[in-house]
Amino acid sequence: MKSENNTPIKKDPWEDLKTFTNARIALGSTGNAIPLDEVLQFRFAHAKAKDAIESELDIVDFKMEIESWGFPVWEVQSRVNGRNEYLQRPDLGRKLNEISEKELQESQQEFDLVFVIADGLSANAVNQNAIPVLKELLPKLEGYKIGFVLAKMARVALSDPIGILLKAKFVSMCIGERPGLSSPESMGIYTTYAPQLGLTDERRNCISNIHSNGLNSKEGASLLFYLIRQSFAKKISGVAIKINLKELLED
Repeated sequence: MKSENNTPIKKDPWEDLKTFTNARIALGSTGNAIPLDEVLQFRFAHAKAKDAIESELDIVDFKMEIESWGFPVWEVQSRVNGRNEYLQRPDLGRKLNEISEKELQESQQEFDLVFVIADGLSANAVNQNAIPVLKELLPKLEGYKIGFVLAKMARVALSDPIGILLKAKFVSMCIGERPGLSSPESMGIYTTYAPQLGLTDERRNCISNIHSNGLNSKEGASLLFYLIRQSFAKKISGVAIKINLKELLED
């Protein structure tokens, strides 16, 4: 094989490992440089990652879908006013703006489970993956009182004030993860039992890498159902929950 300037491309000895990962490994070389095709692919992947950060949540489609399931749904936004501020001020992404706070306060409802669907750092990831996961999960949740919140400009900890205002026992947030060069559309799910302001990450559980080349919707839903059952049984969430693989497979 030769490069565009007719220089032979030297293969990397790790090339066979590329079949096991989407990571950028074994790129080969042409002279003392990376082959042009690999450079262009890198730039394309970088452009997709930048687009993911700027993507927006499909609020209308989500709301129509959730209402068709018969669940109440609210729209909220953090105190962030734009994507640049979102990237620069993560602290504001953890707090509800005044209008959203008032709307949830006035709801006067209590829930067992509140599912927050949030944009995070890749709304495209959530647009593609949240509904398939929820469709796998919801049939297993008979007997729970469930509500939904669509959150814009959100960080993970925004789930805490949302859970408090809706008097939720358990909050689960579907949120776009930081886009990588091989997975710009990866969704994470963070779960919190008994949400409170100021909780640290050790009080949450995380299911990561839900996307076309990672966990599929059925696997993500199974993990989430397991965490819900464990949290309600033990009244905890976070590192205190030890995942039992045998129990998980039985679910």
